[in-house]
Order: sequence, then structure tokens, then C-alpha cells
Amino acid sequence: MKFYVLAPESPKKKRTAILFFVGGSFGKGPRTPADFQHQAKYFSSKGIVSICVDYRTGHDEDFSPVQAICDVKSAVRWLRENSDGLGVDPNKIVVCGSSAGGYIAVSSIMFEDVNDDIDHHSTNYIPNALVVFGAGMDGVDIMRRRYPELLERAMELSPLHNIKKCLPTTLWLCGTADDLYEQNKNFVNLMINEGNDITFITYEGMEHGIPNYLSHQNKSYHDTTLRIDDFLKTIGFV
Repeated sequence: MKFYVLAPESPKKKRTAILFFVGGSFGKGPRTPADFQHQAKYFSSKGIVSICVDYRTGHDEDFSPVQAICDVKSAVRWLRENSDGLGVDPNKIVVCGSSAGGYIAVSSIMFEDVNDDIDHHSTNYIPNALVVFGAGMDGVDIMRRRYPELLERAMELSPLHNIKKCLPTTLWLCGTADDLYEQNKNFVNLMINEGNDITFITYEGMEHGIPNYLSHQNKSYHDTTLRIDDFLKTIGFV
């Protein structure tokens, strides 16, 4: 796993850090950590240590989404353990995931028993805030379509089937024309009913991939970036 770090020019003190996990990781498509570079540059200019994470994806041999879930935990743990050197406040770590990146971000928080053996398991893996863009939450559907070898574990790897109070303060964004919209809305409502603090923002008529640079003439890119900025200000992270 690699971190592409955009360090702000502000002094190395207790700064907020945001980890970006790109979507498309279940396949071998064109998605790369650079897809979040524009958001990373923006938040770096605001004094936030911005990191595009190159985690295990469908491009890697024998890939499993379990590996990617472990990588989110490992990234948060490593950042906490090395926070002093990066000038990061270990209590101001944000995870942002889009699509498959959102699935693994949520799953990393929900599923305590999914860990990489090389991690220091005593280090807290739960971020202090979460941002999700249009992510599939039905692990049974994901495994049935893409990883039938994991069908026996599908229920335990499905956020939709493990509703509980567990998420940090969360901003959730989704287009109403996204194929996953109804699933996202249903999951968020169920999680809110369990006591999770989630703000759900919708984009009328917009499809999957709303944070992508150049998508929807950049309207959704600019608006979602400002929404995240406002969210971080609200919780005192900017």
C-alpha cells in the first residue's frame, strides 16, 4: 500500500488528515488514486494533510475485497502511529470513499474481526469522521455478482445486513439517478434509526460518480468538495 501525500504549507502541528479511497477497485478499470487528486489539492490548500491511498484492488493478483477492507484499517492505524511525524492530530482523521471505496470504508468500521495480521491490532482503526459517495452496501449482492467464492461469508461482509450504531460522524452524498440510490437511502435511514449521526445529501438527476473531476461539467465535483469543506468546518476539523 502506498500513500500519495499532499502536505499543506501550514506548520507541522496537530492538523486534520483525510484519506481518500477511490472507487472501481473491484474491477480492472481505469480508476486510480489520482482520481481524488483535485480534492486532495483543495483540502491541502486548507491546511489538511491530504492522502490518496493506493490500496489493493482488482488489478492485484488473487484480489479479494477483504484485503481492501483490511487496507482501510491499516491506513488509519499507520496514520495514527505516525501522526507526529506528519504533523497530524490522531483524533482528527477523516476517511473518504467513493463507490467500492465507500463500501470498504464503511465495512472497515463495521466489521471488527476483519484485520491484516501484520497490523498492530491495539491501534484504533476507526476514523474520527467519514465521507461516503454512492457506495453499494449489500455485500450479498456484491459477492454473488463478483466473488462467488465468498458467498458463505457474504452476510458477515454486508453492511446492509449488520445494521448497528458504529459509524463516526458521517457525510453521505449520492445522486438520485445512481443505480445504488435507493439502497444508499435505505441503509442511511436504517443506520440513523440505530443512532448513527449521518447527513445524507442528494444530487437530483445525477448518476454514479458525482465526485469525479469533469463529471457533470464539474458541477457535482465543485459542490461535493464544498459540502465536505462545510462538513469539516461544522465538526471543527478545519
